[in-house]
Amino acid sequence: MTTTTTTTRPGLAQRLSALAKVVEHGKGRLDPKLLEEAKALLSRAGDRLKLSSEHTVVALAGGTGSGKSSLFNAISGLELSPTGVRRPTTARTHACVWGLDGSGPLLDWLQIQWRHRFSRASALDKGDSQLHGLILLDLPDHDSIRALTDTEADRLIGLADLVVWVLDPQKYADASTHRRYVTELAGHDAVTVFALNQADRLTTEELAELVIDLNDLLRKEGVEHPSVVPTSAVTGRGIESLKSVIATAVARRRAAIQKLEADLQRLEQKLSQAMPLGEALSVPSSVDEARRMGLTDALCDAVGVPAVGEAMENMYAERSNRYVGWPYPRWVAKFRADPLKSLKLNDIAQEIRGISATSVSAQSAEVANAVQALADGLSASMHPVWRTAVYKAARSRSRDLPKKLTDDLAEVAPQLDRVPVWWWLLKVWQYLLVVAFVAGLAWLAVGLLMPDRLPQSLEWLGDSATLPWVGLMTASVLGLGALSGIASRNFVELGASRERERLEREMRRRVAAVSSTMVVEPVEQELKRHHAFYTALRDLSV
Repeated sequence: MTTTTTTTRPGLAQRLSALAKVVEHGKGRLDPKLLEEAKALLSRAGDRLKLSSEHTVVALAGGTGSGKSSLFNAISGLELSPTGVRRPTTARTHACVWGLDGSGPLLDWLQIQWRHRFSRASALDKGDSQLHGLILLDLPDHDSIRALTDTEADRLIGLADLVVWVLDPQKYADASTHRRYVTELAGHDAVTVFALNQADRLTTEELAELVIDLNDLLRKEGVEHPSVVPTSAVTGRGIESLKSVIATAVARRRAAIQKLEADLQRLEQKLSQAMPLGEALSVPSSVDEARRMGLTDALCDAVGVPAVGEAMENMYAERSNRYVGWPYPRWVAKFRADPLKSLKLNDIAQEIRGISATSVSAQSAEVANAVQALADGLSASMHPVWRTAVYKAARSRSRDLPKKLTDDLAEVAPQLDRVPVWWWLLKVWQYLLVVAFVAGLAWLAVGLLMPDRLPQSLEWLGDSATLPWVGLMTASVLGLGALSGIASRNFVELGASRERERLEREMRRRVAAVSSTMVVEPVEQELKRHHAFYTALRDLSV
């Protein structure tokens, strides 16, 4: 007996633990009534498992006139519960206990009044040792016209370890009983007994037909293996059979566990119908790297990171014109007609400068679309309730997201007044070449045009042997300046490309950090909750 309890209880404990997790993670997701039913079962199971495992609570339930009280007295062998024709006869629950020790807390939990508690041990001459540990309850009529007793009957039917439904020949198919109770008994076969009472009013043939009809009716309503016992409190027929069924349940000490398991099974079926397991566990519990990158790409487009990078690169090149390149072409270009001005277009350089100087701004609509796309991709196979929850999680901080992106990216916007040191050095070098070229031209002019007018100290300027070399050097300086201008432009373009890559990389890193904090983390919390819920639901159904 002890071994059976020990081997059974861990499985029940694990399933109750799984139910507790279902309740924890199902708040706001499950139907409130179903959630309350689960909470009530957890509370009831916790209370019952703490109380006496040596006692089995058996409730006699039935409608008015079914003979519950007479059957209660017949089983106990004492006139404990009043009988009569009044409706209802039993206004309060009566309890008869076989083995009073340790039953007090259990009777208190059942809320049985002290004056309605009776001990079978007081009638030693009629003691039934096989019923030791039984707490037999005579419930008020479930179809009572008194609301108080009706509520008490419903409460105790839910708390009892085993329920004996007392049916009479005239109302055994009563819709009130079958609609409110019997249809809810699927899976409770082991802890439910049907007593077809008042069998003394029927002939043998009539009783056999009623038993067959009742069995068929119960099977149609989901009771796969109904236990039907014909009884008569008047003649004593079937009383010993019913006592034997009850005694077996009492001796095994498993009725309480079986009742909780049956309640748990019925609740699990309701939960599975409300939230089908299906492919739920295939939904990821985190956002994969590909989706993270996709969100970052979409948000970068929403912020305009590529446009900012391109504008910065163009601005970098345009600004370098004042420092890098052979000065002569710039000076000559100033005297050329500007075709853009003839078309009455704005100055491109000024426009590029304006784009780069403008604060980075995130487009709210595009940001919302990027977030929605992430939620859609992750929740496509989810139950609608969970899909909505993922959407809410993804958008939970959407109001602040555009501003956060704008503020963060503004910190890394390009510095338009920054001039690389090598630009200054190159500018000095180029102007030195300009000076050298001008000096060479002057030397040639003086040496060729007025060699006879030079003072004696400067006669070397007009030396005919030197002038060809001066001309060659002057031409070389011009060529060197042109080549350095071309080379410097290439270096500027390379530097602009690198600067753009650096800027876009840093902006992308910041976008990824913001999206991770404000979008991915809330979504992952919901995904983990979804995974934990369905894992617990799977463990509950094992």
